[in-house]
Amino acid sequence: MTKALRWRIVALQVVLVLVLGFCAGFLYWGSGFVNGMVHDQLVAQKIYFPAKGSAALDPKEFPDLQQYAGQQVDNGDKAKAYADGFIGRHLEAVAGGKTYSQVSAASQANPQDQKLAAQANTLFKGETLRGLLLYAWGWSQVGLYAFYAAIGLTIATLVSFFALVFELLVAWRPATVRRVATLPA
Repeated sequence: MTKALRWRIVALQVVLVLVLGFCAGFLYWGSGFVNGMVHDQLVAQKIYFPAKGSAALDPKEFPDLQQYAGQQVDNGDKAKAYADGFIGRHLEAVAGGKTYSQVSAASQANPQDQKLAAQANTLFKGETLRGLLLYAWGWSQVGLYAFYAAIGLTIATLVSFFALVFELLVAWRPATVRRVATLPA
């Protein structure tokens, strides 16, 4: 291998290390930004799970939410639990499991029915809040995947860096030629 070709390979390895390192750093930053934004926006809403032992968080009806009792919704996992486990179950009881679109259509067909109008109003607000909380959970998942990708790129950066060090320190050593002496027969 010629000396010029070796320098080209080293230059490519340096570029690879720099690009991988930059991408890993950007993904760490992006993960932190997304999770920080989700946290800050959820905390600003001041949504709390009902206190442990309260009628609103009956252990028989909400066994999966007991671990969050009294806590503030401040991350994606809690947002999903509150959206699906708490709001979702309450919405199912509003109109016998019907969705907002079903109840709204029935309410529009019968505008004099105040019960349908109230159910449509409740379902609209509940499904909107539930959807917004699920968006927060979704973005927290994006942040989590960005973090995992950053770890993978960090490992790739280290492997590339050590390959570069190996190339510079070991592979460029001049080869020693050994002669095998032949013994007379």
